[in-house]
Amino acid sequence: MKKLMMATAATALMAGTAFAEDVKIGVILGFTGPIESLTPSMAAGAELAMQEVTDGGMLLGGMKVMPVRADSTCVDSGAATAAAERLITSDGVSGIMGADCSGVTGAILSNVAVPNGVVMISPSATSPGLSTADDNGLFFRTAPSDARQGVVMTEVLMEEGIKEVALTYTNNDYGKGLADAFQQAFEAAGGSVTISAAHEDGKADYSAEVGALAAAGGERLVVAGYVDQGGSGIVRAALDSGAFDTFHFPDGMISAKLEENFGDEIEGSTGQHPGTDSPGAAKFAEIVGDAFDATSPFTPESYDAAALIMLAMQAAGSTDSGDYKDKVMDVANAPGEMIYPGELSKALEIIKAGGDIDYVGATAVELIGPGESAGNYRQIVVDGGKITTAKYR
Repeated sequence: MKKLMMATAATALMAGTAFAEDVKIGVILGFTGPIESLTPSMAAGAELAMQEVTDGGMLLGGMKVMPVRADSTCVDSGAATAAAERLITSDGVSGIMGADCSGVTGAILSNVAVPNGVVMISPSATSPGLSTADDNGLFFRTAPSDARQGVVMTEVLMEEGIKEVALTYTNNDYGKGLADAFQQAFEAAGGSVTISAAHEDGKADYSAEVGALAAAGGERLVVAGYVDQGGSGIVRAALDSGAFDTFHFPDGMISAKLEENFGDEIEGSTGQHPGTDSPGAAKFAEIVGDAFDATSPFTPESYDAAALIMLAMQAAGSTDSGDYKDKVMDVANAPGEMIYPGELSKALEIIKAGGDIDYVGATAVELIGPGESAGNYRQIVVDGGKITTAKYR
């Protein structure tokens, strides 16, 4: 009987049907916590790519892709680590799309992904510290490092004629990393940061923090925080006290929630988040339709992160991270046929036939250095109480 079972398994493998089952990919994002208004669209973007591949039936002999969600909380490293551990040990995921915030991403990487040898591709963890993380070649990201965002912030403010700013940041890896990158770039360009002060999330009153920021002065207040948490608390306290009436917002502050919270109270405020006006962005918006907000920060990056995992699996002929981790950079970059959203089946077919692809995706993907995005940004301005696009960089 044992010999018969082994023979049957071997026959199935030779027939190419051994792969025709489910592969699970984790989607770990802060469904609760300080960016919870961003994560529904992010998850939907990643799951759209998985559904596209499932419907096409071209992944490793017809495998279906099953997303498994977990809550990173964005800020609680212990909870995020436990959630990621469950994804791997209980749910049996073969890769992780996520995490989102830099601190929990680093914790999951070092405590779970590396020890278990599982690939992670984050759409939004931007701390410069992750560029040098000890990752055994398992970690990638489709959003650029905040070392790049600091330079872009500087360019935007300088072009606006803003030479002196006060700066507050959420007291974690993301906030501190971005604040340091921005201050270094801004001062190198001749600007002045009057104060750089951390704020804690979850407080009911930010009047003391705003008082210190106001005392230092500045033409604009830079708020490197979270829109669903302390960042909005800082802005509200600044507006109510008259300390500042225009602001500059990095990526963690930009979502529809910003409009809902403040509308035209922050008229003329500026900011930026990863984004592109490439042909892939338009194609992504077209296939999304009105299912969810295709322009929400890090949503296109989430589609691309999930897509890269599946394309790398196809290139390796395996769902094992140890096999496909070395294929991520290959499928993401030239040479090869350019691949856009909605063309994942085409890409899988090309790879199966032994061809090369250059995955452009929704965000003009180009992975550099230690597997991170070269980076494009959407510059925004609040006009008529709405977040509008000023330009792309």
